[in-house]
Amino acid sequence: MMFRFRSVNSCLRRLLHGGAVTRDQVLEQLQVCSAENHVFDVVGKNKAKLTVDHVNYAVRLLWQFQKERPEMLRTVDLIKSHQQFLTLRVLAENKIDLMDDFMLIDMLYAFLRLNMEPHDSLIQQLVSEAWLRIDRFPMASLSKFAVCLNDQHLQHSPLMGRITSIVNERLPTIDDARILTALMISVSSLVSPQLRDALISRADHLLHTTDPSNYNIPRRMVQFLRNIKYIHRPLLERCNEIFLRNIPRLDAENLSIILGLYQSLQFNNCDFRLAAKQKLTELIDSSIDPFSFTKLFVALAPMATPEIRERLENTALLLADELNAQQALAVAEALEEIQSRNLSLMNKIASVIQRNLHLYKSVEVARITQALFLLQYQNPELFATLRNILIKFLEHSVFPYEVTMLTRVLSMLPCPRLEEAVVSRVDAVVEQCNLSELNTISFAVAKWVRNDQSYRHNTHSKYVRLLQTLNRCGHERLQTADRLDLLLDELKYVSGEWFEEMLLDETMITLQRMIDQINWTNVSELAFFLTRINHLSPPLMDRIASVTVEHIHKIHYSATYATLLPFSVLNYDPPQVDELYDACIKRFTPHLSSFDPHLLVLLAYSLAVADHFPEELIRAIFSIDFLGKLDSQLETLPDALNMRTRLRLMELNRAVCLECPEYQVPWFHERYCQQLHRKGNGSVSPVQQQIHKMLGEVLGGINCVQMAVVTPYFYTIDFECKLDKHLKPLSYIEPSTLQISDRGKVHWDTSSLENIRDELPTGAQRVAVDFLDSKYFCKNTHHMKGEALMRKRHLEILGYRVVQVRQFYSG
Repeated sequence: MMFRFRSVNSCLRRLLHGGAVTRDQVLEQLQVCSAENHVFDVVGKNKAKLTVDHVNYAVRLLWQFQKERPEMLRTVDLIKSHQQFLTLRVLAENKIDLMDDFMLIDMLYAFLRLNMEPHDSLIQQLVSEAWLRIDRFPMASLSKFAVCLNDQHLQHSPLMGRITSIVNERLPTIDDARILTALMISVSSLVSPQLRDALISRADHLLHTTDPSNYNIPRRMVQFLRNIKYIHRPLLERCNEIFLRNIPRLDAENLSIILGLYQSLQFNNCDFRLAAKQKLTELIDSSIDPFSFTKLFVALAPMATPEIRERLENTALLLADELNAQQALAVAEALEEIQSRNLSLMNKIASVIQRNLHLYKSVEVARITQALFLLQYQNPELFATLRNILIKFLEHSVFPYEVTMLTRVLSMLPCPRLEEAVVSRVDAVVEQCNLSELNTISFAVAKWVRNDQSYRHNTHSKYVRLLQTLNRCGHERLQTADRLDLLLDELKYVSGEWFEEMLLDETMITLQRMIDQINWTNVSELAFFLTRINHLSPPLMDRIASVTVEHIHKIHYSATYATLLPFSVLNYDPPQVDELYDACIKRFTPHLSSFDPHLLVLLAYSLAVADHFPEELIRAIFSIDFLGKLDSQLETLPDALNMRTRLRLMELNRAVCLECPEYQVPWFHERYCQQLHRKGNGSVSPVQQQIHKMLGEVLGGINCVQMAVVTPYFYTIDFECKLDKHLKPLSYIEPSTLQISDRGKVHWDTSSLENIRDELPTGAQRVAVDFLDSKYFCKNTHHMKGEALMRKRHLEILGYRVVQVRQFYSG
């Protein structure tokens, strides 16, 4: 028994001793490291002992330390230059075969986050090995690998194509929203419409199971929509709800990112903008470092009050010298957006930009040039330097979008003669350009033609050849187009003389050729395009109407505005006109409280133009609560949209008062209209003065006709006369409410605008003579637009007999 006990005791001692020997002391040392230098000490002392697990742990630890710091306090460059980092890099490259799938991708991810160059042999070998294993990767590793490829600008590579295919095959198995959203962003440039819809559907499903405090998930979903330039309102609205819940937790950086994404998508949400504005205002005092302040300035300045904006500009002036290249660019663009006139701040920002010019990429130099030019910043030396840099970038560019962008910005800058190299580069890529890019180049060429004095002496110039190429490429692209959705995407921002003169007819032929592709997903976009180009096309509009009526339940309620717009603006009634308006009104009415206030005003106005006044809509708009919310929203909107919305609210108020007195909506725009007239003070053209004289001769005297008469509710009539019951002219006793100077300038007597009308004798009538120029008619026909008809309706309600004369003159 004693012998057996000693044997067991000896065995236990050997086992315990053996356990101590197999303890991983290097790993234990790494696990207690609290800083980069501790990691490097362990690596330096244990080079010969380092296994693939040690290397992986050390590299991931180095990135973890960096990630926990604010960006401005990171020391990646110091880490990369450390001798022991080179040791880790060499060991990693030598041990790739020993890495499992998770470790391989984690290592690649960490090294890229530590700013290893994509052309480094380690990165290339890790990517190559990952490609060999890609089909067996779990979705978590595949997602992280896709992010790594994006970091290396390989989003269009065959490898990313393979990842896109795997995502398509395994999409139903992805249950982690974080994995899904990372993959969505990574493959966004390669998704088909079918995969796009499937990804959105899966994202929407997973969003309902996501922790509502995790705002990064919906932010990445919105980023995906931005990347593919696709507005899916149901998903956007669900993401927006999560953002609103998390406003207290969002910092200036995240608010700035979300607002930027919304702006790119042209998605407005009043509640979020107001909440973001309030939160950003609260963050002003704590945003005192260049990084956080820049984010705050970019997000808040465009929607801040003048007082807050001045405070932000003063702080920016104090911090300007501390800004890096990217921060200076961001502030310059924000200054352009708010049209700042703070010359001291502009000079400071321009100085920071000038000393960092060598750091900027081509797109960034173009953005800088555009911002400073639109700010009307005066610095010929800086603009000359920027122009030279832009030309150098252009000479070496092979990407159509980049050549187009650089060409557009170059055309802004004054230049007596254009370098042949610029024209040659444009000519080299023009056949690869889409319609939007061709249109942009046409604007640039038109500017160069106007500015180049030698052009008039050389009919066979480089410009003529380039314009001929643009025309040919534009026609070929339209004639070969076969997908309506892609064509509408290219046409979204196309406008101007070149398009209207050279491509508009061919565009309409192409759209009619694709008429069978019009469906509920694209009706609103096509309708908006027809409105924008002011082109009446009964076949297309009939198709839009029939699709809308049939599929109204699938169309988002807010899209009814764009869908109805051409019918009201262009004054066209399709065969199903009553069904169309009834269907759209029934679709949006349950959602009135969900509309952005300004959009609801625009919708109601477009309906009023078409003589539709849904009572529930009108009462919602002219409620105290709604008008208060609208005022708050208008403070956050760009000036142009703000003024447009205010004007439409006035016109809607006028239309309701005149056409629906039973709604008992008060007229509350008297002072607003007086201010408009005071600011307008329009000039009277020689043609109008000549017509005034001729009408006076016909009617028996100049005192029998008045010019530029202001009616109740502030319509301005070109000419007014009064006829008695025998249709004989009556003379005016009261003097006109305006005087015309020798230069044709109108001077209003605004104090008498409310009481300008004298009483008419029994049986007499007022006659309004309006000379309607081309803006009141569709471009491709003399068909009168909706606003002209609404104006006639209103003048008739006011007691006028209206004579509308089609007169196309410029005055």
